[in-house]
Amino acid sequence: MTLEQLRIFVCVAERLNMTRAAEALHITQSGVSASIGALENTYGTALFDRVGRRIELSVAGRAFLDEARKILNQVREAQRTLMDMSNLRRGTVTIYASQTIGNYWLPRVIGEFSNRFPHLSIDLHIANTEEAARMVLDGAADIGFVAAPHVDPDLDGVDVEGDQLCILVRPDHAWAHRPPRPEELVRGGWVLREEGSATRSEFERALRGLGADVKKLDVRLELPTNEAILSAVVAGLGPSALSDLVAREALASGALVRAVNLPRRNFRVLRHSERKLSLAAEMFLKCLPGAEFEAEAEPLPFRRRATA
Repeated sequence: MTLEQLRIFVCVAERLNMTRAAEALHITQSGVSASIGALENTYGTALFDRVGRRIELSVAGRAFLDEARKILNQVREAQRTLMDMSNLRRGTVTIYASQTIGNYWLPRVIGEFSNRFPHLSIDLHIANTEEAARMVLDGAADIGFVAAPHVDPDLDGVDVEGDQLCILVRPDHAWAHRPPRPEELVRGGWVLREEGSATRSEFERALRGLGADVKKLDVRLELPTNEAILSAVVAGLGPSALSDLVAREALASGALVRAVNLPRRNFRVLRHSERKLSLAAEMFLKCLPGAEFEAEAEPLPFRRRATA
């Protein structure tokens, strides 16, 4: 068994698709299939069940996935130690971020970091808040960025300046000309992100602050991405609440208008409370907007939050 076989197995197990795994690994699909087949033949155990045209993890595959991830995480830790000893001549920062942050806020930060440290690389993954936190907990990510308050006894974090949610409508919508009343907000016929997303949670909390009963909220359509929501609102399917970062171009063009500005929110940066950050990750944290730290300063002083 080789580390490459483990890496290929984990990639396939996370995607349950040989083609997408091959694309992610930049190898041929036949190479992926051969690697999985070699593992299964060597140990006489099926790692995947072939169900029609798709694959599923077998019982053995699910158990093996946990162990394979642990091994790969240990290898990453060993590599990180060697990279740190090389005085930051090489290094990678693995980041998991929620959609709004990863697609609209982090690119500028990453660009500035890359200009300052061109020899260091960023491995950015887009996820929801729960997955981003879980990846930091599991050691698969150095840093997580979430757009909602997150408290976990094993995670430390700090807040950085975030964005502003706003209720968006088309220019011909009634709310474009007068603020909606609380009862109108409930009956709005909303197009919203899925429950559990940071944007949805922050929106519902803001509505409660305006006196609206979110339990009676009339949701016409739920969509899994900010971009899909934006297109639906532009198409006239209903109002929505999105970050001003997401809606910037639509607002500038006049395709949408702000009906209500909701309270500003911070973004939260997460790290594991017991894992030492690599020097590359420390440098990235010090480059965050509002973090007044020089490269030679002490590590960013995270403070553990008490559980609620």
